[in-house]
Amino acid sequence: MESAESRDGMPGRRGAARGNNCRMTAKVAGASGALIAGGAATRLGGAAKGLLLLGGEPIAARGLALFRGLFEEALVVANDPGPYLPFGAPVIPDLIAGKGAPGGVHAALRAARCEWVFAAACDMPFLGEEGIALLAARRAGARAVLVRWQGQLEPLHAFWSKSCLPLFEERLRAGDPGLQELALAAGAAVVDEAEWREVDPLGRSFENANTPADLVRLGLGRP
Repeated sequence: MESAESRDGMPGRRGAARGNNCRMTAKVAGASGALIAGGAATRLGGAAKGLLLLGGEPIAARGLALFRGLFEEALVVANDPGPYLPFGAPVIPDLIAGKGAPGGVHAALRAARCEWVFAAACDMPFLGEEGIALLAARRAGARAVLVRWQGQLEPLHAFWSKSCLPLFEERLRAGDPGLQELALAAGAAVVDEAEWREVDPLGRSFENANTPADLVRLGLGRP
């Protein structure tokens, strides 16, 4: 494991906005799980991607079931709650509009009861317990924990702590930072590809659906 270097030398702010209603009794203690549902999905005709089907079941339903088994709570971040309300999880909107995935992670950190949030995209069909547990085990002393896969950080299959909130709010209000930029600024702990391959050899956890070709490749159906 390596540490991503901070581009601005910003120190960790451990006292900021800690969760205070987390019972610490789940398999992954002290954490909430959040599906980030955003984007126009224009290449898929504007469909809510979390409703895409794997084995006849919506991806979002599969992800939330996994989160309920692992974490103290499961959330969805979506500005249009309608498609996700039937799954029984709280649906929360972005608090800073127009910021894409970084705004979604920020909203999840604000809403979560727990100190840590595992954030994943709503269109990831192959989330798995073993990989999530590996990341969770690396949280000590970190503000965020991500995987570097094929040379890129994976910030929407990652743990983020509430200590990142001041950084998110500063950067989001000042401009349009990417999640990779925010992870580097937070000095995130990074699991390298070689270690990740021990639990997920093909990187299936990071697959997501953006195009009709992706649906065919991943074996997904439309709702």
